[in-house]
Amino acid sequence: MALSIHRDSISGGSKQQQMDNSKYVRYTPEQVEALERVYAECPKPSSLRRQQLIRECPILSNIEPKQIKVWFQNRRCREKQRKEASRLQTVNRKLTAMNKLLMEENDRLQKQVSQLVYENGYMRTQIQTVSTATTDTSCESVVMTGQQQQQNPTQHPQRDANNPAGLLAVAEETLAEFLGKATGTAVDWVQMIGMKPGPDSIGIVAVSRNCSGVAARACGLVSLEPTKVAEILKDRPSWFRDCRCLDVLSVIPTGNGGTIELIYMQTYAPTTLASARDFWTLRYTTSLEDGSLVICERSLTSSTGGPTGPPSTCFVRAEMLPSGCLIRPCEGGGSIVHIVDHIDLDVWSVPEVLRPLYESSKILAQKMTMAALRHIRQIAQETSGEVHYSGGRQPAVLRALSQRLCRGFNDAVNGFVDDGWSIMGSDGAEDVTITINSSPSKILGSQYSTLSMLPSFGGVMCAKASMLLQNVPPALLVRFLREHRSEWADYGVDAYAAASLKASPYAIPCARPGSFPSSQVILPLAQTVEHEEFLEVVRLEGHAFSPEDIALSRDMYLLQLCSGVDENAASSCAQLVFAPIDESFGDDAPLLPSGFRVIPLDAKSDGPGATRTLDLASALEVGTGGARSTAEADPKNYNLRSVLTIAFQFTFENHYRENVAAMARQYIRSIVGSVQRVAMAIAPSRLSSQMVPKSLPGSPEAVTLARWIWRSYRLQTGGELLQVDSNSGDAILKQLWHHSDAIMCCSVKANASAVFTFANQAGLDMLETTLVALQDIMLDKILDEAGRKVLLSEFSKIMQQGFAYLPAGVCSSSMGRPISYEQAVAWKVLNDDDSNHCLAFMFINWSFV
Repeated sequence: MALSIHRDSISGGSKQQQMDNSKYVRYTPEQVEALERVYAECPKPSSLRRQQLIRECPILSNIEPKQIKVWFQNRRCREKQRKEASRLQTVNRKLTAMNKLLMEENDRLQKQVSQLVYENGYMRTQIQTVSTATTDTSCESVVMTGQQQQQNPTQHPQRDANNPAGLLAVAEETLAEFLGKATGTAVDWVQMIGMKPGPDSIGIVAVSRNCSGVAARACGLVSLEPTKVAEILKDRPSWFRDCRCLDVLSVIPTGNGGTIELIYMQTYAPTTLASARDFWTLRYTTSLEDGSLVICERSLTSSTGGPTGPPSTCFVRAEMLPSGCLIRPCEGGGSIVHIVDHIDLDVWSVPEVLRPLYESSKILAQKMTMAALRHIRQIAQETSGEVHYSGGRQPAVLRALSQRLCRGFNDAVNGFVDDGWSIMGSDGAEDVTITINSSPSKILGSQYSTLSMLPSFGGVMCAKASMLLQNVPPALLVRFLREHRSEWADYGVDAYAAASLKASPYAIPCARPGSFPSSQVILPLAQTVEHEEFLEVVRLEGHAFSPEDIALSRDMYLLQLCSGVDENAASSCAQLVFAPIDESFGDDAPLLPSGFRVIPLDAKSDGPGATRTLDLASALEVGTGGARSTAEADPKNYNLRSVLTIAFQFTFENHYRENVAAMARQYIRSIVGSVQRVAMAIAPSRLSSQMVPKSLPGSPEAVTLARWIWRSYRLQTGGELLQVDSNSGDAILKQLWHHSDAIMCCSVKANASAVFTFANQAGLDMLETTLVALQDIMLDKILDEAGRKVLLSEFSKIMQQGFAYLPAGVCSSSMGRPISYEQAVAWKVLNDDDSNHCLAFMFINWSFV
């Protein structure tokens, strides 16, 4: 027995020694190279793949599969550590640069405080001097002299701008004034609310206070070299969506290695109610002693080399005060970018209601200054490979598609004469404007220039209108238009637009309100870094002009751009722009954009946006037991006014010109009516509390359905759903409508794909939909997998016993927002003949997660 034990101990020691030796395997360079090749193809090979590797590579034949497994584990660990170290180094560089930026900003603010304290003390002294010597006329002259000096702090002699030396003097003056705004106290900057600086934020954003014109300033970090940043920023049409064209008319080199450019720029008007702007500017690019790059710009007057003739009749001449960007290299790569935009848009040339768009520094910051920083960050992340898009298209191609959609929509809204647009006579009403363009090559591209040679081809027609909205959150309105296309779209007109763009045989569009609706599927293509803009393809499934044509139904496709739909984000406007496309559209596919743009005219509240009901059929007042809070009903939480611009484009044949124009006017007017109904529902104001929800076609009256729901709940569960003093239908409906829990009905089906037919106010709030759009929502779309399993398991119990209590769970609204609830009750709703009419659900104590 002892000998046996001794043998086993010797054998065990030998095995342990072999295992210890196996931990420290030295690989030859050839073996490492072979393993690295496999790792590049498959970092985590299976056991079969490792055995195959040993068989295929003779140089690995002396290594056991277990040892190769350990090598791959170690290799993955080293790769993970390397990536983490690289990430931490990048974060450290960002934090170091941001700390430097914040310290500089703190120094600038301290200088600004010191200057304000000095000015305050000076004004106190002047006031005391005037008050103690009211009879001394010399004091008045002293004060007046001081005011004149403040009004004219710098007096520069007239310069001869017809020679390079004169332009260089203007450029150097522009450079000094710009640097004073970018890093000093030349403008009284106030930080924009909600813009918190940090390594992953857009940067430090400030707006002007009490200065001529409107001004905005931003500082941020980007992981691109200064020369690349300068190249991107100088290409203003690529990132400034309101820029129509930028022509460099002359380039003059300077002795210090810089360049002076004389530039003419045109910008779009955001709405049909105002004129577009144009600028004559001088742009100066140079380097500073510390290696920083500067691009500064200002408007030219007739005395400084600017135009001598009057501006174009389509444009209002605007002035750019010293603006530009300062680009400083960062240690370890990247750049710190300071951007200043200072513009006088001639606010008195626009209607009074639109003046907030032209005198708001916040809007300028959102449209120009922040847009420039976002564009640079977007390109930086695409260059580093951090952004991946679906569909196999390159990021630059997707950006170009977004740019073309915006540009096409802006062209339609503005309708410039030099693009070939002309106004068509109205039908007596001035609410809708029709413009015609007979030059499709400018709009659709050169490949469609042959259309103009067809004897019957007439061109492109645009129907557009603008309207003022009261107390309507732009983000919520556009989000609703995006999610519920069936609420406003006429599929007959949409199909006509798609077919006409493909130059297929033209047919008179039959714009019927009763066109058979089709459901839409949104397929994402791309989104910007901060998710403020989405590019997507919309598939309108099973389109048919009527129920009889359902067998011949076909899918339609739209390329769609949506922006500004986040209620809590700062945005200058919310818009939805789309164009019909083929299923497999090319990168240069012709686009004829149409859509909506909602621009807030008043400052947005800093508080978080509250969830509003989207009920179009009713705007009943919610009492203390309703789902809305007092804060949600507060009009101060919303933009008081906004302007909505609608523009839709169609192609037409000459002999159908009047018919298409009549169709377009009718279509725009129907859309305006739909938007007005949406606006009434989501505005904080309430209509009469005596109103009741309208019933859907084919459904019982709302009063009757409410009575069935109340009676069936008491019959099935033995409890009381409502506390009513009388059995009158109006009293039951009113209490059901204002019930604090979400109550909704759907058709009776032995599966979870039932369609909703009714919901009370809390139910509509929970689903974020309307009574009309409710019919597009299926039960299985809002329930999660656990909820569907519970419902299917309890369905037989509901049908036999009449009701069932469902446990707490999570579902989602039609907008995709998660919702939690403490309990749900499901019961059968019986009609007056005691036949099954529908299923009712009540979600108790629900809330958005």
